Amino acid sequence: MIYAATIFLSSLLLFLVQPLIARLILPWFGGTAAVWTTCMLFFQTLLLAGYAYAHATNARLSARAQAILHTVLLVVALALLPIAPHERWKPLGDEEPVTRILLLLTASVGLPYLLLASTSPLLQAWFARSYPGRNPYRLFAISNLASVLGLLGYPFVVEPFLGNHEQVWGWSALFAAFALACAIASWKAARGTVAASEALEEAGESPPSARDYGLWLSLSAAGSVMLLAVTNHITQNVAAIPLLWVAPLALYLVTFIVAFEGRSLYRAQHWWTIVPVWIGGMCWLLIDKDHQFDLWLQFGIFLSGLFVACMFCHGELYRARPQARHLTAFYLTVSAGGALGGLLVAVAAPLVFNGYFELGVGLVAVALLAALRLGALHLPAMLATSAALLGAAACAVYDAIQYQKDVIVSARNFYGVLRVKEYGTPGTMDHLRRLLHGVILHGEQHLHESRRHDATTYYQPTSGVGVAILSLRERPANRIGIIGLGTGTIASYGREGDTYRFYDINPDVVAFARSQFTFLADSPAKIEISLGDARLNLEREAPQRFDVLAVDAFSSDSIPVHLITKEALGLYLRHMKPDGIVAYHVSNRFLNLVPVVARLAAEHGAHAMLVDEESEEDRTTSTWVLVARDPKALARQEIAEAGASPPETREDWRTWTDDYSNLVQILK
Repeated sequence: MIYAATIFLSSLLLFLVQPLIARLILPWFGGTAAVWTTCMLFFQTLLLAGYAYAHATNARLSARAQAILHTVLLVVALALLPIAPHERWKPLGDEEPVTRILLLLTASVGLPYLLLASTSPLLQAWFARSYPGRNPYRLFAISNLASVLGLLGYPFVVEPFLGNHEQVWGWSALFAAFALACAIASWKAARGTVAASEALEEAGESPPSARDYGLWLSLSAAGSVMLLAVTNHITQNVAAIPLLWVAPLALYLVTFIVAFEGRSLYRAQHWWTIVPVWIGGMCWLLIDKDHQFDLWLQFGIFLSGLFVACMFCHGELYRARPQARHLTAFYLTVSAGGALGGLLVAVAAPLVFNGYFELGVGLVAVALLAALRLGALHLPAMLATSAALLGAAACAVYDAIQYQKDVIVSARNFYGVLRVKEYGTPGTMDHLRRLLHGVILHGEQHLHESRRHDATTYYQPTSGVGVAILSLRERPANRIGIIGLGTGTIASYGREGDTYRFYDINPDVVAFARSQFTFLADSPAKIEISLGDARLNLEREAPQRFDVLAVDAFSSDSIPVHLITKEALGLYLRHMKPDGIVAYHVSNRFLNLVPVVARLAAEHGAHAMLVDEESEEDRTTSTWVLVARDPKALARQEIAEAGASPPETREDWRTWTDDYSNLVQILK
């Protein structure tokens, strides 16, 4: 059927373009996870605009006028292909990123995405007019099935085999096929439609009330908040695993498929017992920090809990759906709720909260809706859902209090939540401060005077970057570059006459390094800080002639791929002295980046050595790959004594470039 096929193709393209366009612009904005969150906000907002377009044209235009307008817009969208952001959108480093990303996306994919977004409700309305008496809502299940396939297909099928250029042209070709199918469907509906006054008029039907609209909006917003809040929680506070965001989004879409499939797979009389139990489970793990790093327990409870919460929200949406004549108004409201949820998490939460507290808020919202909808079934349901509501509220407050334990200062911005935690008793040897970004340690400093200048964590004297810098101490002055400031620990190696130039994209990191830690202030070296994306800044700068350049940005869940490509290493080498060393910090629990760097070095005719620290009690270990054009630079005594050895190579792996990378391949 033309309607089902067109809806399927449109939803598939929707979920292929989202990771594709995010991948294209990530290098311009520091490779941070916040870029994806901002993209999600854009896509949810444009989905709302698409649904508004479908509702307005369906309500105000004749079938023929709709077909003419839609065909014209499809032709204009085709003229804008292929989709690819123009180079002029590259930031200079001091711009507000959210607004720039939203404008960039509007210019690049705005109209094609709007038309794709409008397809499902628009074609369902056409289907309802053409086939009165048949259930159009099942087409929404088909739409979400295609979305799941697109979501899972991108990281596992598309990305590993196609470069960015090939993806852009492939997507554009599929969009052309969609445009043709959609135009055919619009004219088929215009010719075969039954007048709405004859086909869709239900006897005695009253229009949706304000209460109905409020319920649809609330249920949709609660599901959206839970999706983004659980994603933030498990990727920032549990484990920084790349691609982990795929699982929550897939489950979210699956609940739409199950709820709208039309076979009563969701039944309120059963779910009143399920929802409170899973809310209770998520609340327990939210406040029980003893199990914070029990990954299987965390993933099991939170992912299944997200499924239950969204199944309730979307099942109740289906249960509260209107007659087919109000279908587009229903979908417009549901889309508005999704956009509202995204707005609350992506924009409002960073402004209002200094931590990730939206999960607690989302649990309270779902518990409240469950009490209102399921509690009305009978007395046991009312007692169970009321208990879940009270428990969720208490746990949300407790979690907010515990989140600030040992924290002396915290901040949240576009790039995430930073906390400075202090441990031990002032004046004792164990007194120290740590800088944390979610579960990632970005550096620590001992506060006792005798240890204040010690290089710690990943940068201690036995680390790869430590031995690289120490191997140069016979020189009167060195110039060291560092991508990733953290606490500024590497500055502790600085001597009078040295220059240490740090690159960091997050202004809060710079502020904390200067105000909460003393590595920068204590260093005898000249300290320079370049704010903005390191690669973009290096592209604009004259050759820096670094003796060592530390590339320290690969320990979290959002890998800035643009810093570890063939072109990126070529840029770094342009800024090095002939015997300079590029030191890649590749410590990561979940990714094996060593062969990637080894391959990059070989592509440039450079040499590479691995410095992998042995694990010692109470000491942070690290893995570094040192790259240099001159093999003698890597044969210095300090590097050899650190146990440097040739890194693992994988000849079957494709070289990472600005056009190609494969995170799935390097997962441990």
